[in-house]
Amino acid sequence: MPSVAFHTLGCKVNHYETEAIWQLFKSGNYERTDFEKRADVYVINTCTVTNTGDKKSRQVIRRAIRKNPDAVICVTGCYAQTSPAEVMAIPGVDVVVGTQDRVKMLEYIEQYKRERQPINGVGNIMKARVYEELEVPSFTDRTRASLKIQEGCNNFCTFCIIPWARGLLRSRKPEHVIEQAQQLVNSGYQEIVLTGIHTAGYGEDMKDYNFAQLLSDIDEQVKGLKRLRISSIEASQVTDEVIDVLDRSEIVVPHLHIPLQSGSDTVLKRMRRKYSMGMFADRLNKLKKALPGLAITSDVIVGFPGETEEEFMETYNFVKEHKFSELHVFPFSRRTGTPAANMEDQVPEDVKNERVHRLIELSDQLAKEYASQYEGEVLDIIPEEVDKDDSDGNMYIGYTANYMKVRIPAAEDMIGKLVRVRITKAGYPFNEGQFVRILDGEQTTATA
Repeated sequence: MPSVAFHTLGCKVNHYETEAIWQLFKSGNYERTDFEKRADVYVINTCTVTNTGDKKSRQVIRRAIRKNPDAVICVTGCYAQTSPAEVMAIPGVDVVVGTQDRVKMLEYIEQYKRERQPINGVGNIMKARVYEELEVPSFTDRTRASLKIQEGCNNFCTFCIIPWARGLLRSRKPEHVIEQAQQLVNSGYQEIVLTGIHTAGYGEDMKDYNFAQLLSDIDEQVKGLKRLRISSIEASQVTDEVIDVLDRSEIVVPHLHIPLQSGSDTVLKRMRRKYSMGMFADRLNKLKKALPGLAITSDVIVGFPGETEEEFMETYNFVKEHKFSELHVFPFSRRTGTPAANMEDQVPEDVKNERVHRLIELSDQLAKEYASQYEGEVLDIIPEEVDKDDSDGNMYIGYTANYMKVRIPAAEDMIGKLVRVRITKAGYPFNEGQFVRILDGEQTTATA
């Protein structure tokens, strides 16, 4: 039986798609092996979100070629899509497939074995108008199942290369989403994370159907699902209809990730983002009124070209005022091929780093404040993995519905189950918890 090994760089969508590609190989009678071992085929699923993503992708490709020079080396993903010629130029690369037509990968590998000629299977992603169906009935190593519901993005923010790597927005058919959600629940998953390139843009390319309706349909039609999480939603997509679904639903979790990127209107204009701070604040206030205790996490880019100390402080104060429960803070990184890479007034690295540290400190403080409300409370978690820092191996880590990380003494058979715990000590990045009981098999609501 031929063997295949995978290496995935980048985001959750890439991880989802690697699992989907593995399903194709599995039905082609391949066995899966570890990437560090010798395999007959290596598949590298690349990332191109930053220049570093490209560089790391090239390093991993070369590593695979060194492992087994006789193997078929197949490169896919975003870097393969945006720079196929660059990937083909690496000696030892045999097959290149972008972010579309992954189903042809096995055909290309067979063709390569026959003809021994490198194959470039990358097409023009901007012409893709239909969502490519990639089934993932179960995941190799995760307790939360991802469910990809859309592809592509129409926003063209000035710092982002992704529309060029993924094409324009296209949504998966609702019946396929529901069917796969049910399949995942039947495979034993308690939590599903809806994911995509511009996840809550779902339905913008459809007539008379939108993201709120999809949430509502999953809620009503998928039997036995305990938790439904949205990987990311833009402020402009937090409509009254979405808030209403969140309010009514017993399975949509009380946690939203809403990318801010900057808290300054002037910076947002240069970024070409589709909202103002007034609108963002209005959405947050509406959400918090409808859903007390809602956790809101966010992404912020610090040091965007031209960012002054005043503009940075607008972001800092906005974050502080609205009490986000956690931030992912990134220093601005010049991505070749994007308008922002050539903007004037690039912010010096030392200024960027100093601002990043200030914002991370604030984020840590806000995360502790948010968690402290739950000290002594009883919450539900799904244990996901052993705590690597625990030498005895009996501490496990899981997440509450509102995305707080909790460490509890547990046993391996609790992984993937819904477990009730008491928060004994609130903190960040971890809260300490105490096991109360297993809820598996009971109908529970997604309380925080």
